[in-house]
Amino acid sequence: MKNKWKKFAIIVFSSALILAACGGDKEKEESSSTATGDEKTYKIGITQIVEHPSLNAATDGFKKALEDAGLKVEYDTQIAQGDNSVNTTIAENLVGANVDLVFANSTPSAQAAASKTTDIPIVFTSVTDAVGAELVKSNESPGGNITGTIDAHPDAIPNTMKFLKEELGAKNVGMVFNAGEQNSVAQVNAVKEMLKDMDMTVVEAAVATSADVKQATESLIGKVDSLYIITDNTVVSALESVIDVANANKLPMMVGEFDSVKRGGLAAYGFEYFDIGYEAGEMAVKILKDGKKPADISVQVPQKLLFVMNKDTATTIDLEIKDEWNADLIE
Repeated sequence: MKNKWKKFAIIVFSSALILAACGGDKEKEESSSTATGDEKTYKIGITQIVEHPSLNAATDGFKKALEDAGLKVEYDTQIAQGDNSVNTTIAENLVGANVDLVFANSTPSAQAAASKTTDIPIVFTSVTDAVGAELVKSNESPGGNITGTIDAHPDAIPNTMKFLKEELGAKNVGMVFNAGEQNSVAQVNAVKEMLKDMDMTVVEAAVATSADVKQATESLIGKVDSLYIITDNTVVSALESVIDVANANKLPMMVGEFDSVKRGGLAAYGFEYFDIGYEAGEMAVKILKDGKKPADISVQVPQKLLFVMNKDTATTIDLEIKDEWNADLIE
């Protein structure tokens, strides 16, 4: 009897070992499938210099592109609130977390991320001059681990200056900007170069923080007959203070993108930031899902350029909107 029970115990123990081994293999297979198959959850770090409608829309567009592509994503979103030291810390944190990809929304954010890693793929948007910011070797062949979409259409500034001169009779254009933002310096320089042949001048007012914006704008009163607020993150984050000064002094204020028109800017030749964010998201999909390298994905400019005017703002500054301007009107 003892021998029979002993044999039975051996059989049961052996069967348990076999089942455990089979179960372990199955668990490994499932784990491998989750890590490498369609069910993988990607970790994406988002670094954004400050919160304002344009940048927020670009982030929304980026996420929508990944959602439409069917990717499962965990986002680690961090906002620097305009502080470059925090911006650098965010980049360090995301690289330290070993995310699968960094989405850098703004020039300062992209520069900080690029300075902290040459291995993790970086996709940027809301960058005005990727070459000038030393993010890529060229728009056509970025090189390195970074690519993205820029927020500067080649016709936007020329069309804006032409409108100010020919339709509004402007001669002295006030520009409020943060000289610490490379994207802003590039735009101001482009405007100044263009106005050399147009019998117009730029009157500059530099700021360091959003708290300086209203006073800087007020310093231009009496010196300018128009304003042009470019896609400067510091100024746009405090745009309402510029609008108040402009409207109180009946100054036409052109802006760099549609969200600023919706907030009260007079007009813009621009595009939707959601769209360039979405296009950046499509690049991220190519990198994560299709295995493409950022170095081989060309930097992309906005695909559409439209002219939009704020009807209420035009009324406030006593400007009659002409039919021949062919503007899309918002209130």
